[in-house]
Amino acid sequence: MSAQQTFKEQLAGKALVVGTFQKTPSSMVSEVLGLTDLDVVCLDAEHSPFDRMAIDQCVFALRAAGKPSLVRVPSAQPEHLLNALDCGATGVVVPHVTSADMAREVAAASHFGAGGRGYAGSTRAAGYTTKPMPAHKRDSAAQTVVFAQIEDIEAVECIDEIAAVDGIDCLFVGRIDLTVAYGAASPKEGVVVDAVERICAAGARYGRPVGMFVGDLSEIPHWRERGASVFLLSSDHNFMLSGAAALREKVTP
Repeated sequence: MSAQQTFKEQLAGKALVVGTFQKTPSSMVSEVLGLTDLDVVCLDAEHSPFDRMAIDQCVFALRAAGKPSLVRVPSAQPEHLLNALDCGATGVVVPHVTSADMAREVAAASHFGAGGRGYAGSTRAAGYTTKPMPAHKRDSAAQTVVFAQIEDIEAVECIDEIAAVDGIDCLFVGRIDLTVAYGAASPKEGVVVDAVERICAAGARYGRPVGMFVGDLSEIPHWRERGASVFLLSSDHNFMLSGAAALREKVTP
């Protein structure tokens, strides 16, 4: 990402985006990840114990490093979206978006406007009252991104309607949840792969970037060919485990 290009512009241009999940609610971990060449860090407040203070501190550390930050919120409730964005996150990843109506509600709640995100000028995102309202509204519209996580059979069945919703910046595939939903034993089973390909095809038809987590990195070229451009891979936990395992392997008895 160039100094002149925002993360939202990088995303919209379908440039390759490589990031990771942060599972540990620690600003020090965020600070370390901010030193890497990753394009973005996603704080996983859905599956890890991030309260608002932890989100606030981790977003602060990532902003200090100039690193875009996403928050995978616990649910689509507007207060979770508001909290993450007021703390200064670049965007939100919203789990279990299952319909076009829900996608519209999520997009509206993430942006200022009638019936949308509540406004406060005292937040970090607003420069703690130093940014005039018109400037904050303009910058938020230009920079805030909304990922709709597609991880339910209902969502796959209406994926074209979801993909058509303005304000959804990325269709993010929840492949493991889809594996569970379809009763498959592996994310590589045909029914799951077919569903992911349907999501990619809908993204291509409606010009929506598609993102995903893959456990097997050798799959990335396959999904790149099908239009996926955003890959949130591994996690801070995995980095520690794999690093420790590699160290122990190198130091033989």
